[in-house]
Parts: sequence; C-alpha cells; structure tokens
Amino acid sequence: MPEIARLIGDNDCFELAFVEREATPEPAMELGIRLHLAGLSLSDTISILDRLGVERCRATVHNWVQKAELQPLDGADPDHVAVDETVIQLNDEQFWLYAAVDPETTRLLHVKIAPTRNQAITEMFLTELREKHLVDDALFLVDSAPWLQAALHRHGLDYRYEKHGNRNSIERVFRELKRRTNQFSNCFSNAEANTAENWLQAFAFAWNQLI
Repeated sequence: MPEIARLIGDNDCFELAFVEREATPEPAMELGIRLHLAGLSLSDTISILDRLGVERCRATVHNWVQKAELQPLDGADPDHVAVDETVIQLNDEQFWLYAAVDPETTRLLHVKIAPTRNQAITEMFLTELREKHLVDDALFLVDSAPWLQAALHRHGLDYRYEKHGNRNSIERVFRELKRRTNQFSNCFSNAEANTAENWLQAFAFAWNQLI
C-alpha cells in the first residue's frame, strides 16, 4: 500500500516516552505503530513484526498506540476551517465525533468525541481548537446545524454555510475514518471513551502524515 510506504518513510518522528518500560526495541515499536495507523489490522501488523523476529500479541500493539499519545501538531494557521460531526459507536452506545479540517490541505486540526451534540459541547470543541491553532481569522465552513452556527457566533468567529465545495474535505476524512472503524465491526468494541479518543487522535496524526 502506498499509504503505508509514505507513513513509514516520513521524517517526522514521534516520542515514545514509555519505551523504558517496554522490552521491545524502539524501532520495532515505532514500526508497529506506524503500520497499524497506516491501515493494517492488528493481526497483519503483528504478522509483519513476527517476520522481523519480534513476536508480540495484538493487545501489545494496541497498547503501544494508546501509550504513544499521538495527536495532530499545534500551530496551524488556515484561511478556512471545515467543521462537522458524525456518529461513531462505542460498544452499545452512540457518540458524536467532532472534527475540524483545513480544506486546503485536508489536514485534521482537531478531533473530539462527546456523548451528545449541542451548543455547549460545540463551544468546548471550538475552545480547544482555538487553543491549539491560529483560527480566529479563519472562515469556518459549516452545514445548517443551528448549534454549530450558534457556537461560532458565541465565539465571534466568521462562518459560511456550504453544503459541498470545500466542505467535501471533511467528508473525505469521515469516509476514511468509517472505513478504518469497519475493522472493528463498525464500532470500538469493549472500549472506553478515552481509549477511542486516543485512537482517534493517533489516526489524525497518521492522516496528516499520509496526505
């Protein structure tokens, strides 16, 4: 897969602060994390590691991804920001995934999951987004959701309703995300909300390296 080759070959390194507590060599751990985030299942990832002489179980690779605490880099200064939310399944409960994307680069700026969607949750998401990136002068591209428009107005941010156009960038991200979660039978099984959010942050980190 070309996506895997690009992620493996990327020069941007990430810190493995937990490595001193692991018996696995750091290069093998980083390779396992990158392979899984690039789209390989946990089973396929441990199969490749096994060929390299590193025998680990699926739970071990999953724990590496969780402990690495990867997330998109801060400090972006986009001209436009597409914001939307979509439903994901955690066990037998539905949660809402909020996402902000730079439509010019298709890079994920911020992701967050919440048990519901309303103006208060949206305002929290926007507060976190503004703390991470320089978006106060950006034009936000939104759908017709009243809670989203009200939250942007409350923050004093400019926005424009756009059904297609540049907002297609966020739909592309959601399609890939749903494709990836199909590997979990359309849900995160036996996962707490913070576990799923850690995986989503790591997905955002990998997505930004692959595009």
